[in-house]
Amino acid sequence: MLYELDIENLAVIKNAVIPFSEKFNVFTGETGAGKSILIGGINAVLGQRITKDIVRTGCKKAVVNARFTKLPKATVKKLDEFGISHEDDEITVTREIMADGGSVARINSKAAAVSVLREIGETLINIHGQHDNQTLLSPEKHIEILDNYGELQDEINDYRECFRQLQETARRIKKLALSEREKIDRAEILRRKIADIEEVSPEADEDERIEREYAVARESDRIINALERAELILAGDDDSDGMAARIQTAQAEISSFSDVMKELEGIGERLTNAAIEIDDIASEISHLSGKIDLDEERFEYLSRRREQLNSIKRKYGPELSDVLSVYENAKAELAAIESSSDEIVRLKSEKEELLNSVSAKARELSFHREEIAVRFIAEVQAELKFLDMPNVRLAVENKKGKLTLNGVDNPELLISANPGEPPKPISKIASGGELSRIMLALKSVIADKDDIPTLIFDEIDTGVSGRAAQKIGIKISEISKLRQVICVTHLTQLAVYGDNHLLIEKNVDDGRTYTTVKQLDFEGRKQEIARIIGGDSVTDLTLENAEQLLLSIKENKPE
Repeated sequence: MLYELDIENLAVIKNAVIPFSEKFNVFTGETGAGKSILIGGINAVLGQRITKDIVRTGCKKAVVNARFTKLPKATVKKLDEFGISHEDDEITVTREIMADGGSVARINSKAAAVSVLREIGETLINIHGQHDNQTLLSPEKHIEILDNYGELQDEINDYRECFRQLQETARRIKKLALSEREKIDRAEILRRKIADIEEVSPEADEDERIEREYAVARESDRIINALERAELILAGDDDSDGMAARIQTAQAEISSFSDVMKELEGIGERLTNAAIEIDDIASEISHLSGKIDLDEERFEYLSRRREQLNSIKRKYGPELSDVLSVYENAKAELAAIESSSDEIVRLKSEKEELLNSVSAKARELSFHREEIAVRFIAEVQAELKFLDMPNVRLAVENKKGKLTLNGVDNPELLISANPGEPPKPISKIASGGELSRIMLALKSVIADKDDIPTLIFDEIDTGVSGRAAQKIGIKISEISKLRQVICVTHLTQLAVYGDNHLLIEKNVDDGRTYTTVKQLDFEGRKQEIARIIGGDSVTDLTLENAEQLLLSIKENKPE
């Protein structure tokens, strides 16, 4: 529940610390005193959209702190999901609104995204204002009212999961079920690609191997001549000594003096090693020279193969690895197209099973909604009778249609405000005051259906007065036994039922407007109730009437 609200520099509120009780909290004050600003402050900590205009003139920022205690399970679950601590079963939510635009959100003094505030706020407070009556005027929202009352969320989630599977299967069928012409055209393109590549039948890295062999074959005459000349230089022939023989001669020349001049011993060993290495090189050159193929047919093959590979790379490359990828992908896609008929048959069978399952779940959901509607109408009409609308008759008209995310049902709440008149859409019948009481009746019958601990009514008494207003006060008081209620009102009949009465006052000091929020004791409440009764002229009589009203409510109000 909302334990305390601390506001600084929010519009005309310079500073206010507002305590709340667990039951019925009522705000009163003259028109324009700042009651809407209070709701704006609560909306701010709930993560709702706000503008910089709400910052008090001349201030850099506005700050709203809200302390929540006795957290419900839904809030605790959300906090755990976001990794936010909640020691002693409470949290503090802060929203700072900058005068130059932008805002900062915090939970327990740690920065948090506004979206996180919004998700957590939805589990903490439900605000009902005059604009919420649009829910009653929008038939497409009536199904939510009925489902919330019937606590059908688990059943709806189960149905929706099955419905989404049906949608996904239908999408897969549509994706596979290309037109016959499209399939034929695409398959022909793929077959041409496959045939083109298979005609060449390239192997991985074959282009690099062919390129190397082609380069050697193209220069074979010059390479052989170069190798022969190199071999002659190194190994010699019958007419001349090669380099190896000459090194051996040099080694023999100095070896006879190695015992006299020790330095020559090392040089001799090096010459011997050099001669061996050069002789080995000459042998390898001779071997390479013999491997070079001067076959003209091989050269022509290499030339043709090189051009084939380059041509296929230009068409499907640029690299040979790209060509091979195109080939494998084309074969896979062609196989998928050729086997798509079998897959479509399988998916259609799966779709039929899912359709049967979804339809059965939708019928079950519809049956439960019909049962729920009977109980819902009875309870709401009982509440409306209590709220001085005894002749109002409520009905649920369900125009069933095709399967949707909500099933086949399209329920709409209808009312008949006068005996003998058939029920008609609420938007064509109900006045503002009737809408407020109908919405209150709805809130009353679903008060114990959710886990949200705080319910805020922002001038729900609009358009009502007298006995009807008194009944609204009694009803809200009853709701406050189940959860915390915060009510902004201008009617005596509601204000007297409050367990915690807070007065919003506007004053002007030195040319500036200041709004304050004050918690009233019994005497303060008496003065405020007398003001509401008598307007500007508070007399002894209005004070006496106010005191009698407060005492009467206190004596008769059930605990």
